[in-house]
Amino acid sequence: MKKLETERLILKPTTLADAEFIRNLFLSPKWIEFIGDRKLKTIEEVENYIETKFTPQFERLGYGNYTIIRKSDGEKIGSCGLYDREGVNGIDIGFALLPDFEKKGYGFESVNHLKEIALTDFKLTQLSGITSTKNKASQALLMKIGLQFEKKIILPNETEEILLYTLIQEESHLHDINRTILV
Repeated sequence: MKKLETERLILKPTTLADAEFIRNLFLSPKWIEFIGDRKLKTIEEVENYIETKFTPQFERLGYGNYTIIRKSDGEKIGSCGLYDREGVNGIDIGFALLPDFEKKGYGFESVNHLKEIALTDFKLTQLSGITSTKNKASQALLMKIGLQFEKKIILPNETEEILLYTLIQEESHLHDINRTILV
């Protein structure tokens, strides 16, 4: 589980040390409105969530949820990740920022970098992104990183219709990406 870096950010695999931050993110108004209430109120509940959801996926696939840290001051500002999610073809790329850090380019910087790593290092050929029909900012960011709207879906055990965006890479394009990186 290695950390990733951009010009302004560190993307660190989420661990128990991030439990308080993750709790605050899960309880932020936009998280609850657009992603949903995880019903995790205590640090212990969040620690259990990290141990049962985030850590096993990292161990199984080598990628998962990353805590986004601003390099300039070490502040934890959000999370992004690659998720093996039931009901979604391909790996779901997701992101969320605390309200104070929105509209500063951090979302694009982190998730676009994660997308490139997913395609080159993790050799993924299909990425998906899901978002609420009301979340126009998320829809715009998914399109900005190259995903295209595919259809409306309802995830298993859910009732709300959401939007599915996808990006499918052809094998030949992956070789071009790798060749460009090596040159």
